[in-house]
Amino acid sequence: MADDISGDSAQTIAVGQLRAFIERIERLSEEKQTVADDIKVVFAELKASGFDTKAVRTIIRLRKKEPHERQEEQAMIQLYMDALGME
Repeated sequence: MADDISGDSAQTIAVGQLRAFIERIERLSEEKQTVADDIKVVFAELKASGFDTKAVRTIIRLRKKEPHERQEEQAMIQLYMDALGME
């Protein structure tokens, strides 16, 4: 009978942990959506101010990279453009 009690107790603890993890994920997902909505608003303001949002998105993506990574990417793009006869 002691095994049943400890087994039930362990299951109760696991269920409580599981519920806590799920609730944290749900809260974070809501926060993530709120942040995504805020970013959309900023991009709308950016566009309304006359900026090219596609160019800004590219700059944001590039700023996340190290300088050597950007240089390698730009060199590869240039190589491919040259191969295709693009100027």
